[in-house]
Amino acid sequence: MIVQLAEGSLRTRYGTWREILFYDGQRESIALVMGDIAGAEDLLCRVHSSCIFGHYFNSVECDCQQQMDMSQQLIEQQGRGIVILLDQEGKGNGHFALLNSVAFKRAGMKQADAYEAAGFSRDARDFTSAGKILHALGVSSIRMLTNNPDKVNTVTKHGVRVTGTMEIGEKL
Repeated sequence: MIVQLAEGSLRTRYGTWREILFYDGQRESIALVMGDIAGAEDLLCRVHSSCIFGHYFNSVECDCQQQMDMSQQLIEQQGRGIVILLDQEGKGNGHFALLNSVAFKRAGMKQADAYEAAGFSRDARDFTSAGKILHALGVSSIRMLTNNPDKVNTVTKHGVRVTGTMEIGEKL
């Protein structure tokens, strides 16, 4: 189940977007939409998880904010696209797990390994809401701004064709 709760306009450094708030029965998710996306083919799409360190505190120890900025820039250049923000801090483990993993990451571990060393799941994220949101918005196919196969597999299971992926920073 995915329910659209509200919609409004949002002005950003990267143009004006339509902000659409969804609810899946447990969490809210936000779709930022630029341009006409209904029935769109090869639509640029970023599925992005929340990050308190990067988004609120401008941490230099993660690249979450840079990924969001670059995604919005690419979509603005194309004139249409979508960013879906999912509320799943700390790779779905929560902020407590993130705080407990910091020492391991600073010791040189990759983030997923640091979560595991701190006693949490390497990656507890669930991208089901993103697939349901894309389906609800009538998107035909997307080009995902990601290198994460779990995101691709999940949205595909919900009827959205993924025509390609692009790591943030690649040229179009």
